[in-house]
Amino acid sequence: MRPALIRCRHLLRALGLRWKISILLAAGCSLVAVTIGVLIHQARAQQVGDAARESALAQLIRVRQVYELTGRLDDDKVGEADAWIDCPRLPEPLRRAALAGRRTTYLDLTGPDPAVWAARPVGGDHVLSVRRPLGGEQAELVELDRQLVASGAGVVTLAAIGGALMASRLSKELRTAAETARRISEGELDARIGTSGVPGSRNEVAELSSAVDTMAASLQQRLEAEQRFTADVAHELRTPLTGLHTAAELLPAGRPTELVRDRVAALRTLTEDLLEVARLDARREEAQLGAHALGPLVATITRRSGVAAQVVGADNAEMVRTDARRLERILMNLLVNAGRHGGGPVTVTVCANAVTVRDHGPGFPVKLLRDGPQRFLTGAAERGQGTGLGLTIAFGQAQVIGARVTLSNPAPAGAAATVTLPAV
Repeated sequence: MRPALIRCRHLLRALGLRWKISILLAAGCSLVAVTIGVLIHQARAQQVGDAARESALAQLIRVRQVYELTGRLDDDKVGEADAWIDCPRLPEPLRRAALAGRRTTYLDLTGPDPAVWAARPVGGDHVLSVRRPLGGEQAELVELDRQLVASGAGVVTLAAIGGALMASRLSKELRTAAETARRISEGELDARIGTSGVPGSRNEVAELSSAVDTMAASLQQRLEAEQRFTADVAHELRTPLTGLHTAAELLPAGRPTELVRDRVAALRTLTEDLLEVARLDARREEAQLGAHALGPLVATITRRSGVAAQVVGADNAEMVRTDARRLERILMNLLVNAGRHGGGPVTVTVCANAVTVRDHGPGFPVKLLRDGPQRFLTGAAERGQGTGLGLTIAFGQAQVIGARVTLSNPAPAGAAATVTLPAV
C-alpha cells in the first residue's frame, strides 16, 4: 500500500498545475457524489424495507384471523404472500423470536431471492409465518444505483472538464508571467505581462502580474539610470584623460614619468571599457557579419594580442559567420585574461567552429563558473587583480555576434574559455 501511495505522490509532483487541479477537483466531486449516492441508496432502501415490513405484518394479521376462524390457511395462500405453519425455510432468528412469544419481521434484500418474513407464535409451539417476495423492490434499488452511478460519473466528468478549462486559463497566465520574468532576467527590460482578468475583480494572478510589471518597470528605471550614469562618467572622463595623456607625454624621461604614463594608460583603458559596457548594456552595438576562415583569423588575432600563446589548428579552414573586429575583441580579452591571471603555457585551439583559450593556472573560481562574469569582480585573489570587465565585455560581444562563451576548469589544472561561433 505504501509503495502505491509513494508512486501516486511522485506522479502528482510530475504533473502540471492544470492536471493537478483537474484531478483534485474530479476526486473531490467523486467523493461528494459517492457520499450523496450512498445516502440516497440507504434512504431508499430504508423506505422500501419499512414499507415491506409493514405490509408483511398486515398480511400476517389477516392470515392469523383466517386461521383462527377456519383453523386452516386458505390453500396456503393469502394475497401476494405465502403463509405457512412451521415453514421449513423460515429464517432461524425469526423462528426463535416467534417461539419466544414475539411478533417480528425479517428482511433480506441482498440475496438471490429477496423477501420479507413476518412470524408469530400460534397454538403453543407452532409458528405462523408469511413470506412476501421483494424481487421488484430489489430491481428498483438496482436501477436506482445504476442511475446514481451514471449521474455521478456525468457530474465528475463535467467537473473535471470545467476544472481543466479553468486550470488551463490559470496555467496559461502563470506561464505567461514566468516567461516574461525569464525575458526580464535575460535583459529584455521592457517585457511586460500586461493586464489579465476582469478589471475590478479580485484576481490573484492579476495581482501577481501587476506586481511583476511594477517590479520590472522599477528595475528598468534603475538599470537605465545606472547605465546612463556609467556612460556619462566614462564619457566625461575621456576629455581630461586625453589632456592628461598628452601632458604625460611631455614629461621628461624617468621612472616617475613611466609610472604616470602607465597609470594614465590604465585609466584610458578602463574608461574605454566602461563606455563599451555601457553600449552593450544599451544594446546599441550592431555586428557586421561576414564569412571568415576561422583558423587563419584566430592565428592573426593571437599574433596581434602580444600574448605568448601557441595556436593549434591555425590551418583550420572551417567557415564561420562572424564580425572579425568583435571576435578579435573577444579573443583579445580572453588571451589577456589568461596571460595576466592564469599560468603558462597558454594555448589557443581551433576545432571546427569553436576556439578554446586555455591556461594552466589556478583556474576559474567556482562562483564565476556558477554565476558568470560580473563587472568589477575578479572572483579570486589567486587569479590576480583586475577590473572584471574583460570577461563581461567578451560575453557581451559574443551575444552581439551570435556566439556562445563557456568557461570551465579542465583537469588537471588551468582555466579554459571556449567561444562557439555560428557556422556558415
